[in-house]
Amino acid sequence: MTFDDVIGQAEAKQRLLQMADEGRLPHAMMFCGPKGSGKMALAMAFASYLLDTQQSPNAKAMLAKMEHPDLHFTYPTIKLPSMGSDHKPVSDDFAREWHDLIMNGPYFTMDQWMQRIGAENQQAIITAGESDALIRKLSLKSSQGGYKVSIVWLPERMNIECANKLLKLIEEPPIQTLFMLVCEEPDKLLETIRSRVQRIDIRKIDDDSMRHALITRRGLSEDMAQRVARIANGNWLKAVEELETGNENELFLDLFQSLMRLAYQRKIKEMKRWSETMAGYGREKQKRFLEYLLRMARENFMYNFGKPELCYMSQREEDFARNFARFINEGNILKINGITNRAIRDIGQNANGKIVFFDLALQMIVLLLQK
Repeated sequence: MTFDDVIGQAEAKQRLLQMADEGRLPHAMMFCGPKGSGKMALAMAFASYLLDTQQSPNAKAMLAKMEHPDLHFTYPTIKLPSMGSDHKPVSDDFAREWHDLIMNGPYFTMDQWMQRIGAENQQAIITAGESDALIRKLSLKSSQGGYKVSIVWLPERMNIECANKLLKLIEEPPIQTLFMLVCEEPDKLLETIRSRVQRIDIRKIDDDSMRHALITRRGLSEDMAQRVARIANGNWLKAVEELETGNENELFLDLFQSLMRLAYQRKIKEMKRWSETMAGYGREKQKRFLEYLLRMARENFMYNFGKPELCYMSQREEDFARNFARFINEGNILKINGITNRAIRDIGQNANGKIVFFDLALQMIVLLLQK
């Protein structure tokens, strides 16, 4: 893992390297920023840089596999049925799953981690057992004679007992130990922890870096990369999701086009069949379509302003908007958002899908006529 694996973030990279070169490294840092900006990627790359500069002959090989003995990861875990009643889950219980995840790339989500460890409806946390294990690990002498680096992913998920123990560890760190906290919701951390770490704010990935990464890493054409980069809005995870859900988005666009055409033509029987089709999908897919509908309403509304930089659509979506966008205007955009959000709420509360979608379709007839 090197800085070359980090997408964009030239300013943050330069700041970290300057801190290291000038010998101004704080013993505890907290990387904060929006999802998909590369906080974890930066922390892993910086840790690798620091551990690799210790002139250990095997450092590069160990870091390439993220198996350096002086690099420690802490992350949220769950309690498995096979664990004893007195056992407090720790990161080492899921070391294999974690290694598989990070070796697949430094950009990942909590949902992906939960799937890896087989969590169903459990809440993943960092337990007091983890802080005890970390104290034992960091009390040992560095195996390579340099830094010991502790990367804590999502420290805001620590329970209060663990947070208090980590606080004490940060206040009185073992010699040559560096803490890197990778945080998405810093306000949920203890104020006493926040006040004792140096915060590194990470911005969204700039469009040029995003576009270049999509071309070089995902093989996209220049035009496609530009469109996906604008939709992702600085979030690499969203860019990857956009590519992976391309087929579903194609289906959603067809359903959106069908709904709008039927509503404009007032074809009630066909709208009823459309509603039955929607009711046949699972509730999560129904909600994803409704969220897509919200996005398309917004994009078509913005299309009317004639400013391409404000719109984030695929080529097919833009082709449809060229003739349809004029029907989404100041007179109906808020109401369309309102009925769609209400439908999302109703589906989430297990309302009858046929009724929810047919009601949505009937209201759309009236709304498309408003100016």
